[in-house]
Amino acid sequence: MAALMMTCSLSACGLLGGDDKAKAPRTPYLTGFVGEVVADEPQAALVARDVLAKGGNAADAAAALGMALSVTLPSRASLGAGGACLAWKPGDAQGQAFVFLPKAGEADAQSDRPASVPMLARGLYMMQLRYGSVDFADIVVTARNLATDGVPVSGLLASDLAAVQSPLLADEKTRTIFSNGNGSVLKVSDLMVQPRLAGALERIRIAGVGDLYNGSLAQAFVQGAQAAGGGLSTADLRNSLATVETPLTLRSGGVDISFLPPPADGGLGTAAAFIGSDGHATVRGEAVVSGWRSRQSGKGGSVNVADAQALLNTGSFPSGSALPALPASTSFVVTDRQGETVSCAVSMNNLFGTGRIAGSTGVVLGASPARRPLPLLTAAIAHQGTAQFRAAATASGQNVAADTAAVALQAAIAGGRPDVTSGPGRANFVSCPAGLPGGAGKCFGWTDPRGSGLAISSGGTK
Repeated sequence: MAALMMTCSLSACGLLGGDDKAKAPRTPYLTGFVGEVVADEPQAALVARDVLAKGGNAADAAAALGMALSVTLPSRASLGAGGACLAWKPGDAQGQAFVFLPKAGEADAQSDRPASVPMLARGLYMMQLRYGSVDFADIVVTARNLATDGVPVSGLLASDLAAVQSPLLADEKTRTIFSNGNGSVLKVSDLMVQPRLAGALERIRIAGVGDLYNGSLAQAFVQGAQAAGGGLSTADLRNSLATVETPLTLRSGGVDISFLPPPADGGLGTAAAFIGSDGHATVRGEAVVSGWRSRQSGKGGSVNVADAQALLNTGSFPSGSALPALPASTSFVVTDRQGETVSCAVSMNNLFGTGRIAGSTGVVLGASPARRPLPLLTAAIAHQGTAQFRAAATASGQNVAADTAAVALQAAIAGGRPDVTSGPGRANFVSCPAGLPGGAGKCFGWTDPRGSGLAISSGGTK
């Protein structure tokens, strides 16, 4: 572990400021509008805001936010999580979708607590590689420092800890991280320090993301996962890849809207709910996702994005009954001063996944989808042709995430606040009704007031 905690390399002391212990010159902050950041977890949102202020673009900031969440919100977004991101920048016709959903291991049937393959780092890396502007090693530094120095427990994490207190405290490794030492889980503002996770993040910074899937970190992770009853093999990690998909698209009210495509089928649900929305949450999105999943199960689970686009083109959506209880998730949106935007949703496929740690890596294991339904993950970005960004929305809230995101998207495109007063959905959006670039003065971020998230920009917080 000591070998992992090396001082920063040249790449980690560049644009984003590097290691606090290094003597390299600090990167000056930009002035004026730098962008918008909205997330369910405030400390991670501030990390992304700092990246934008130092000249990073939306993909850099979103990747930094996602890696920070692995430290600040391991209940929903540890390195063991999976998810999906939608990215767009001026010049794109529709952007790109990066899908890295929770994946099952081959030995799930023989596992006591089957774990999912850790997809978060792989998905964020691919997105940032295509749309980012700095070395991914720069992205990891802040997350590593947060794990080393400790972070105050946020309201959302404290709520998640309280919900699963008994099983977390029953395991020695999770108790070491999440207990206050007095027989209870950490509370709001308690300091949470994760030195083993810091070591894993440092290893990723030094050796690259690939080390978690095909290197010494992969071996340590697999050994820890197996010891925790999670199964998984080095072949599972090596063969589980993030994919780049064409987004679903819709033109409405003079703007083009891109949605996450299946297998991140919450995008289809949000598109359907958006078409039929009257500004109030409905069950339309969930019913469409239910019908879609039933149809796909009849095809052996194969997914054809073209089929989903055809449904969107005709407006003839499948409809099903209510979905079973779905796992919790978290979401965020980042927009930079040029209009590049990334909208993401992430899940552990269960609060705290399996409730176990992957040995010396300090990573909370995600839960395998082999025994649980996949989360409903959604994101959308609206743009004026290929020239200007207009709005982006995403949401968490298990079964109602698609419908909640549709209500938020309607409001974001109109430049207003959504009517969300009941239900478990929690939306995040960025709105630039005058377009971006060009109309930065009217841009704003919004996070659901029923949650404990943060919307922050160069103009302050909302």
